[in-house]
Amino acid sequence: MDEPLRLVAESAVEEARVVAEPISFEAFFDAEARTLFRRLCAVTGNSAEAEEIMQDAFLALWERWDRIDSIQDPTAYLYRTAMNAFRKRSRRAALAVRRAMSFAPDPAPFAEIDEQQDVVAALAELSPRQRAALVLTDVLDYSSEEAGRALGVSAGTVRGLASRARQNLRRRVGEHT
Repeated sequence: MDEPLRLVAESAVEEARVVAEPISFEAFFDAEARTLFRRLCAVTGNSAEAEEIMQDAFLALWERWDRIDSIQDPTAYLYRTAMNAFRKRSRRAALAVRRAMSFAPDPAPFAEIDEQQDVVAALAELSPRQRAALVLTDVLDYSSEEAGRALGVSAGTVRGLASRARQNLRRRVGEHT
């Protein structure tokens, strides 16, 4: 985000005009408003936000317009003010998001760990063959034939082992609820 801001500021400084005679604020506004708006649209990606930032920047410059002769380059000052306003808005938005997120209820931090431990404990109570058949077919998505080849048994045996394993798990889960 800093790179586009730097490029916009540099291009604004390059295009800054050195004014020999005093210029009215209205003339300055007319000369700079369209370009500033387009650049802010590119930076923010939102025309409404770009317009608000542009208005804030011009207001800040207008408040100091009576001291404009002390400002060497009013265009650079305008762009610097606009970029500062954009950064300030971004920081405020990020802070609002963080605050909103902190008000959201925290999920039970140990619920997943408890569930995982329950599953591991239930699997540990199965026979090694039932556990292997269940893991191969349900977790790793092996077909009964592939799991049978891996275990050295028939596909029907794998289906039977997995079925009994699921029954045992349902029974154990039913006991804990």
